[in-house]
Amino acid sequence: MKKPKYRRILLKLSGEALGEPDGQGISAQALDKMAGEIKQVRDLGVEVAVVPGGGNIFRGVAGSRHGIDRVVGDYMGMLATIINALALQDALEKLGVATCVQTAVTMQQVAEPFIRRRALRHLEKGRVVIFGGGTGSPFFTTDTAAALRANEIGADVLLKATKVDGIYDSDPVRNPNAKRFSRLTYQEALTRRLEVMDSAAFSLCQENKLPIIVFDLFRRHNLRRVVMGEPVGTLVTG
Repeated sequence: MKKPKYRRILLKLSGEALGEPDGQGISAQALDKMAGEIKQVRDLGVEVAVVPGGGNIFRGVAGSRHGIDRVVGDYMGMLATIINALALQDALEKLGVATCVQTAVTMQQVAEPFIRRRALRHLEKGRVVIFGGGTGSPFFTTDTAAALRANEIGADVLLKATKVDGIYDSDPVRNPNAKRFSRLTYQEALTRRLEVMDSAAFSLCQENKLPIIVFDLFRRHNLRRVVMGEPVGTLVTG
């Protein structure tokens, strides 16, 4: 039987992926689907960590446009990611998957604080570790938090789940002639200003030679296909 290509992965989930069809709120159906996809790869023996976004509940940048102080808005966004982390934990545990939520914002009643060595121990024991609270500091996106945590835990790859099947040279929704890349270098992604991830996340991965795969998680079994090494999505590497 073919073995997975990656031993340890970090999956970056957008908040919208857990929301209703319009990307808002929390959808039980979406949670169940995501939990099922994660369980499938965990059952292959792959160690799985997840960083959820919070855009389905609140975005700090959007809040600042409506008069909320940017720092306050970013902390509100961090709390939104923790809500999503707890919701995903509940969905996974209903499937019999052992999990642990760690947060960058201390919240002892509902989650452990982020402690790297403890997170590694959970992964080694086969638990899915969900990192909530972003980096714990304002002005950093959850993409940057995902890149940071992936490097801290020694992940083999950072998987960025999106609604499209990779990185394009323009918005494929608006431009039907948009070109999809099967492979890019970090520098090309930065130079072209491809906004699938922010520049800080790309730079952090580039400095530590951590490959990124951008793929469509909404297509059934795609996460498993990526983990098994099939050519899915866009690979960003050196």
